[in-house]
Amino acid sequence: MPDQEHAASLKLLVVLSKAYKTIMDHAIKDMRQRGLSPSEFTILEVLFNKGRIPLQQIGDKILITSGSVTYNIDKLVKKGLIRRVPCEQDRRVIYAEITTEGTELFENIFPDHSEFVHSRLSGLNYEEKLQAIELLKRLGKGAEGF
Repeated sequence: MPDQEHAASLKLLVVLSKAYKTIMDHAIKDMRQRGLSPSEFTILEVLFNKGRIPLQQIGDKILITSGSVTYNIDKLVKKGLIRRVPCEQDRRVIYAEITTEGTELFENIFPDHSEFVHSRLSGLNYEEKLQAIELLKRLGKGAEGF
């Protein structure tokens, strides 16, 4: 039988997992209603905020596999929302870059998505959100040490 501290760790894992699933389910539904898969949405978000990025780095930024990145990049290129740009200095490197159409779409849908997410996280006030951010960062860094 686990002691109280072990029991609290197990309970935290369950509560954290359930909260994440509930919030992400809502966020994913909202992304899909805006005409994008979650991967497409997050790729667009990265390119919108960071600019041109090598394809190889996108998966690390949004935590998806390289095969999934290629598949979603292809879909976004077909939709005219991003383009591939060869690197002039290194032929092995291909960049992804958001197009004017992609920028216009993202500028149109992101404010409403941001408001949607904000409304779903209204269970905490501003100060509590800042505390949660710090606590979750510490939790993640502590888990990385193993």
